[in-house]
Amino acid sequence: MNILLSPDSFKGTLTSSEVCDIIESALRNRIPDCNVIKLPAADGGEGLCSSFANFIDGEWISAESKDPFGLSLRAEYYMLKSGAAVIETASCAGLPLAGDRADPTVTTTAGVGMLIRDAVNHGAKRIVLGLGGSATNDCGAGMASELDFRFLDKNNNSFVPVGGTLIDVEHIIPPEKPVDIPVVVACDVTNPLFGVDGAAYVFAPQKGANAEQVGLLDRGLHHMADILKRDLNFNSENLPGAGAAGGLGAGASAFLNAELRSGIDIVLDESGFDKLAANADIVITGEGRFDSQSVNGKVMSGVCRRAAKAGAKVYAVCGCASNDADPAALGIEKLFVSSDGTHSMDELQLSCRQELFDAASALAEEIMQLN
Repeated sequence: MNILLSPDSFKGTLTSSEVCDIIESALRNRIPDCNVIKLPAADGGEGLCSSFANFIDGEWISAESKDPFGLSLRAEYYMLKSGAAVIETASCAGLPLAGDRADPTVTTTAGVGMLIRDAVNHGAKRIVLGLGGSATNDCGAGMASELDFRFLDKNNNSFVPVGGTLIDVEHIIPPEKPVDIPVVVACDVTNPLFGVDGAAYVFAPQKGANAEQVGLLDRGLHHMADILKRDLNFNSENLPGAGAAGGLGAGASAFLNAELRSGIDIVLDESGFDKLAANADIVITGEGRFDSQSVNGKVMSGVCRRAAKAGAKVYAVCGCASNDADPAALGIEKLFVSSDGTHSMDELQLSCRQELFDAASALAEEIMQLN
């Protein structure tokens, strides 16, 4: 029996690779002769580089970058042997790096631009950029500044905009030599750049913004949309995902001519998932919490959709599940849950491995009975 494992991480407790290992151990304990293929998955957030490193040869490259406040730090990206550089926004502009000082009116994506420049200097043939987990709301202006775009204020002075000063941008001057390799952005939200469903109103409060700051940020993004349209002939209005990562979705498209795609689809394409699923009897996926959002653009929905096309049965093992969760909506045969969702994070750190093993063992018993 061929079983393909492709879960997401259980955020805060287990990486996707660790989840794979625990499920595999439970399966082999109950079904010794099964053939298990592990394909740890990720979307556009943290873990994107590690997900690629799990199934594609390459090397980790450490480079000078900047943190969300523009201070120097070293960050890593993953260079595939094919020449594709996989870069995570979270590695240098991530919310955990901002800590209790998180404030999207002052944070920057400059570090992202530095990593892109380093990858180009290392001979990258294309860039895969993950947007998830950012602490920023600067529309990618910091990134663009590191790639030689110039932003001018009303007095024609150059400056590097942050979220709170986007409103001061009067002109954008593109570089003489822009980045000229293909850029694909792993983006798993469809929010517009500005407005009630845009970057500021939906995501900035999670990054430390108060109500007054949200209004300022949204006005800045609206203003930037006008400037981008006038100076770069870029229209963000009909771009799903423009508001991702504080407008970095729009920025990557405008400044790098990037293509925005579902992060999980990028990972599954690069890993050869479709071929593996076509040869699998069963696909097992999972995530830390299964809820109503799991059906929209996340790892599990992508895995289930592609597995269904390949004709494989899909089962899921999750840390917990909300009452509104509907596994059938994703074509999941049966959902196995390892916890009731009442544990604290400290308690989960101690119990998650055994609880996941027990849930995966119950799944293995189910598979045995069906076969």
